[in-house]
Amino acid sequence: MLKDKKRYIILLSNVIGAVVFMLVSYFILPRVTAGVNATYFILLEFVLLLFCIISAAFISKTINRRLKQKIFYKEETKFLQTFLEDLRFCYSNDDLFELIDKLLERKADCSVLYIDSEKEYVLYNSPNRITADKETIRILSQNFPESWPDGFDFIGQKLGVTSNYKKARGFVFSDEKFHFFVFCNYTRFFDTGIYKPLLQEFVRFRKRTKTIGSLSEIASLSKEWEQLAETQRLFLPQEIPEIRKLKIATYFRPLVNVSGDYYSIIPIDENKTLLMLGDVSGKGLPAALVMGLVMNTVKIIEDKEDLVSIVQSIDKAIKGMKLQDKYTVLFISVVDTQKMTIRYVNASMSDPIIVTRAPDGYSIKPLSSNCGVVGIIDIDDIRVDEQRLFRDDLILFASDGVSEVMNDENIELGDTDLYTDTIKNSAAKQPQEFVDDIVNLIFDYKGNNKLHDDITMMVTKVVG
Repeated sequence: MLKDKKRYIILLSNVIGAVVFMLVSYFILPRVTAGVNATYFILLEFVLLLFCIISAAFISKTINRRLKQKIFYKEETKFLQTFLEDLRFCYSNDDLFELIDKLLERKADCSVLYIDSEKEYVLYNSPNRITADKETIRILSQNFPESWPDGFDFIGQKLGVTSNYKKARGFVFSDEKFHFFVFCNYTRFFDTGIYKPLLQEFVRFRKRTKTIGSLSEIASLSKEWEQLAETQRLFLPQEIPEIRKLKIATYFRPLVNVSGDYYSIIPIDENKTLLMLGDVSGKGLPAALVMGLVMNTVKIIEDKEDLVSIVQSIDKAIKGMKLQDKYTVLFISVVDTQKMTIRYVNASMSDPIIVTRAPDGYSIKPLSSNCGVVGIIDIDDIRVDEQRLFRDDLILFASDGVSEVMNDENIELGDTDLYTDTIKNSAAKQPQEFVDDIVNLIFDYKGNNKLHDDITMMVTKVVG
């Protein structure tokens, strides 16, 4: 199993590192450092030890990654690994049932029983003798009652819990009185390391379905749009995270209670931060659903530096919802304050810019579009571009609700020198002050005209 092999690899790597350290220390260092001061000799010993430790850790990590790839993707466990990955893009029970049929039943030769134990209601059962048998359901209900704790367990031959996975007939995931049973004759061949992440993904799936269900129910039954808007706002960052060398401010004003605009701020490590802002086509509930879908897709993807894969995943998720004419424009980037760069994909957002100090004041550098809209057309070619950043640079992302505000003469704000001059004159200020200046400009410029779109901004300043 993966865990046992990992322990063996770590031990072997450490032993090899220790042997190399001892051999070099005994045979080579004394000759190379003959006549050298003892302090330098000790320093070289320390450097050699540090090198051996780092090398052993790197070798161990590399082998573990390849071992995980082999076990989780090439052996029996590949079915559960694929199920886990596809489950990330399921947003309803119908999506789940389709995935069960396509993968667990047809390809993996498993049987599934999904029960709401509180209501004593079978949500899904595979059409075979085990899961369709009323006696099986009765025994499972007795052995896994409503009060059964959340987690995963192995199912024995008599359909109770067993601690011996080598003799297990299947396994069960439990979450808030919902039980997801999977029966498989070769359960013993699944690597035990897959169950914890698969359980976590199952729990995330249930949370997604509840959230989307709440949005739909509120919109279609009660029409309490303020509750819907509050639920939607939970997808957005509730507070700006503290990020070293960056200061960030945001502004979010829906035209109506619900919005298709969104933004995200996700620290990746101490030097890298994912920043995203986007706008879904249309208004109302469909746009709000797509907005939540995009935010959730970005949140669950592990490698947040792989911008191409993130955009592809968003595209797949939106198309999977089968909502007519729904797509999103978005700007997604990784700001690296160590390399002082911004890597980005601009999927048809019109307004992202870098405002940088120049000898004669401030200049504006556009972060031009390098990708088509996401979710409705084929986007085979996704390019990642990179721009250099400097201390005190200001990065502005804004939905088109900012630049397309019109005055009494029907001239859009983004087409005026007033807009450009305000940006340059406010670039030296702190992000929140900059946002305030742009917001004041918008409302002064529109005069008595009504706004026609959501207004969303994110302003980031490089302070290190």
